Amino acid sequence: MLLRADTVLTGRELLRPGWIDIAAGTVRAVGAGPAPTPPDVDLGVATVVPGFVDTHVHGGAGGNFSAADPAETVTAVELHRRHGTTTLVASLVTAGPAELLRQVESLARDVRAGVLDGIHLEGPWLSPLRCGAHQPSLMRDPEPAEIDAVLRAGDGTIRMVTIAPERAGAMAAIEQLASSGVVVAVGHTEATYDQARAAIDAGATIGTHVFNAMRPIDRREPGPIVALLEDPRITVELITDGVHIDPAIYRFVAKTIGPERISLITDAMAATGMSDGRYYLGPLAVDVAGGVARVAGTDTIAGSTATMDQVLRFAVAHSGAPRNEALLAAVAQTSVNPARALGLPASAGLTAGAAADMVMLDNDLAVIGVLRKGHWVVTPA
Repeated sequence: MLLRADTVLTGRELLRPGWIDIAAGTVRAVGAGPAPTPPDVDLGVATVVPGFVDTHVHGGAGGNFSAADPAETVTAVELHRRHGTTTLVASLVTAGPAELLRQVESLARDVRAGVLDGIHLEGPWLSPLRCGAHQPSLMRDPEPAEIDAVLRAGDGTIRMVTIAPERAGAMAAIEQLASSGVVVAVGHTEATYDQARAAIDAGATIGTHVFNAMRPIDRREPGPIVALLEDPRITVELITDGVHIDPAIYRFVAKTIGPERISLITDAMAATGMSDGRYYLGPLAVDVAGGVARVAGTDTIAGSTATMDQVLRFAVAHSGAPRNEALLAAVAQTSVNPARALGLPASAGLTAGAAADMVMLDNDLAVIGVLRKGHWVVTPA
C-alpha cells in the first residue's frame, strides 16, 4: 500500500509532500516529493505522524489495568488506539505483594498476546508524602526478594519501575532492576537533590511525570526536579493535558533541556473517554468533574482523562514556537522519545523497516486515521 499526504513527519524530519510505502505491516520506504507511483491512498491535506507511544497510562473507556481483567484491558487499549496510541505500556498503581503479583502475571499474558507493549510499575516503592492517587498504607521499601518475585512474574514484560530514591534500599533496588534490563524512573518522591543524583548514578534514566507528586524546587534545596532536568541521561515525562502543568512549565522545560529529552504521557485512568462520575484507580475511589480526576473527597489529582492526540495538540498550541517547529518537537515527544527511553521498537519512527504504525491528522490535529502494523484501526473517510 502506498500512502501520500501533503505532510509527513517521520519523528525526526518533515516531508512536504511525502509518501510511505507499506508492505506486510512494515514501512518499506519513506520519501519526500511526488509519490513514485500513483498512491493507493491519497490523504490530501492530512498530516501523517508516527503512531503515538504512551508509556504511562492506567486505563480508559471504563477499563482499569489494575483490575487485571483481560476484558477491561482490551477495552482500555482499544480506546487509546482509536486516538492514535499504537504502542501502550500499562501502568499499575501501588498494591499489596500478592495483588501486585496477580496483576503482573495477568498483564504479562496481555503483553505476550500483543495487546500491550509492556508493564510499568508506578509503585509500590514510593513516598507516602507524595502519594498522589496511590494508597499510602500499601507503600513499602523495596526488598530484593520481592523485586525478584515481581520480575519472575513479569517474565521480561516489565519495562519500567518508578521508585522514590529516599526509601531504604532504593539504591540497591535501582541497580538490581537496571541490571535486569528494567528502566528505572524517579517519581512520587520527597528526595533531596543529592538523593536524586544518587539514583541517577545508580541507573535511573526517567523522571516520572516531573513536577507532579514530587518535592518542589526550593532555593536552598533544589530537590529532585533540578537533578532530573540538569542531567542529560534523564528523559523527562510531562503530562500536557491542560491540568497537570501550566503551559509555561512545558515551554520552560523544552527551552531548558531541549525537546529531545521530553516524553509526553497521558497518565490516563479509567474515566478517559467516559462521562463525569465515580471511578477507581487501583483501590482508590476517584471522582471526575469537568474531565478532571481527583481522589474522592480531596483536591488531589488522580491521573488524567487525556488521550495522546490531546497532549500532542496541547504541546503544539503552547510551545511558543512556529507551528512546524512545534509540531516536529511534539511528534518526537509523543513517539520517538518515549519509545527510545524504554527501548521499544517504535523508537525508529517512520523509517524503512519499522512497523507501519502511524496516525493521520487533519489541520486541527484531530485524528482521522490510524494504522497499527499496517492494519487500519481508524480508516480515513
